[in-house]
Amino acid sequence: MKPKTAAQSGTFESSDVIFLIEPLPDNSGRKLEISSTVMQQFGVSFNAIVLEMLDQYEMTDIHLIAKDKGALEPTIKARLETAIKRSLNIQEGTIK
Repeated sequence: MKPKTAAQSGTFESSDVIFLIEPLPDNSGRKLEISSTVMQQFGVSFNAIVLEMLDQYEMTDIHLIAKDKGALEPTIKARLETAIKRSLNIQEGTIK
């Protein structure tokens, strides 16, 4: 799937992560910019989580920026899932 709109989720607070998603032109692939205060210790795991979730939603033609301040795995997954769903205009469980 290709993002329909730009979206974000999370904050740049301690123990949190912020994800920003923008659609790219068709056939652009994935452009990932990931930075973390704990990249040396957990960078491989963080990257694996991001790629797994992008694969799960079959995301293509996406520019994803992630700025992590030591978020735990459940927080990373929840923030990324929210950003992905917002970019796809999926608002499951949202009070309107």
